[in-house]
Amino acid sequence: MRKLLLIGTLAVLLVAFGAISSSAHRLAGGTRASSVHQVTIPGEDRFTPFALTIRTGDRVRWVNNDSDDHTVVSDDAFNTTGHRGLDQPLPAGGSFVLRFRHPGMFVYYCRFHAHLDAFNQPVAPGPDGGIQDPNGNYGTPMSGVITVLDD
Repeated sequence: MRKLLLIGTLAVLLVAFGAISSSAHRLAGGTRASSVHQVTIPGEDRFTPFALTIRTGDRVRWVNNDSDDHTVVSDDAFNTTGHRGLDQPLPAGGSFVLRFRHPGMFVYYCRFHAHLDAFNQPVAPGPDGGIQDPNGNYGTPMSGVITVLDD
């Protein structure tokens, strides 16, 4: 019993020491390691996941697993992360990485599979464009949003 109590106390002290040293590292100006998150385009016209939450300094890798070419275009009317004017081609089988250094929102869409309405909102292709499924639907706009939290 005494041995279990000693082991439990030691475990609590180790956890507390880890938390204190992590806090001290941050107070001393240390930075956390950045992470790489992934947005995938599967075999259909959509970004997966649609919404992603990351931290400043993190990177996002877009991977196109579709047989069609796509793009990642910044919706500048809503973006506050500093990546305004981005229009990145994403060919079939291709990928690219973008680092986010500022907190805010990054709203994006595929130039080929969505267009913007008068309010800068992505609109799904309709009867004048896009592919209609057997039920008469034209699909949803190919768009996504990344929320970047301050570290």
